Amino acid sequence: MAVESPPLLLAERYRGKIDIPRYWVSEKLDGVRAIWDGEILRFRSGNPVAAPRWFLDALPRQPLDGELWLGRGSFDQLSSIVRRQSPDDAEWRRVRYMIFELPGAPGGFTERATQIRGIAEAAKLPWLQAVTQFRVTDAAALQAKLRGIVRGGGEGLMLHRDDAPYETGRSNALLKLTPWLDAEATVVAHLPGKGKYAGMLGALQMEAADGRRFALGSGLSDDLRRNPPPLGTLVTYRYRELTPHGMPRFPRYLRLRDKL
Repeated sequence: MAVESPPLLLAERYRGKIDIPRYWVSEKLDGVRAIWDGEILRFRSGNPVAAPRWFLDALPRQPLDGELWLGRGSFDQLSSIVRRQSPDDAEWRRVRYMIFELPGAPGGFTERATQIRGIAEAAKLPWLQAVTQFRVTDAAALQAKLRGIVRGGGEGLMLHRDDAPYETGRSNALLKLTPWLDAEATVVAHLPGKGKYAGMLGALQMEAADGRRFALGSGLSDDLRRNPPPLGTLVTYRYRELTPHGMPRFPRYLRLRDKL
């Protein structure tokens, strides 16, 4: 029987022209989205996370939404840990569940952020933490904060409107700000390598949801070139802009899509 994906709040892209002081800002974490319904921890796909019992049994009995996270630049390690059906206790001791939403809770985001901090403090669990929320005064301060986060190895920023009620689906109440654009596409072919990559993968042939196809070779590690993701795998990639023909300019492999 097919697993049903839980309804989630999804971010729109920040394009300026907003009242910046009305938004709470946080770091965009490069983790794996996980939703706790009070009993089961699930990936965004709806599949259960095979976390150790001690990790799950200590969580509060109320819905939470957040990211499983190891730290900046550690997505591949994290993905390897959380994908295993037989969890490794020692590895899971390194994982934090970073909470940024309370599904179904009343009030605006300011009230929910206060509740999240209280829940994390009351739980007294090293692996349950509230995502830090802060304010900035204007666009210049926002961009300065973005530059600092990216210099430190972070991905970018998230902006959540302070009075926004809890909702699901894509919404401009939640915005993401990064120095690049990102999207997902499906692997449809493996293109052979040449020169130093002879005998390995040269590039992934990708297909976007609207049928556009393009090669994705930049950003692939030697391990990925030796063991490429199977056909049908959903991949997240970065790019600078779209060409006049709608193709991503300078696409670069980022990671396997975290819809586990």
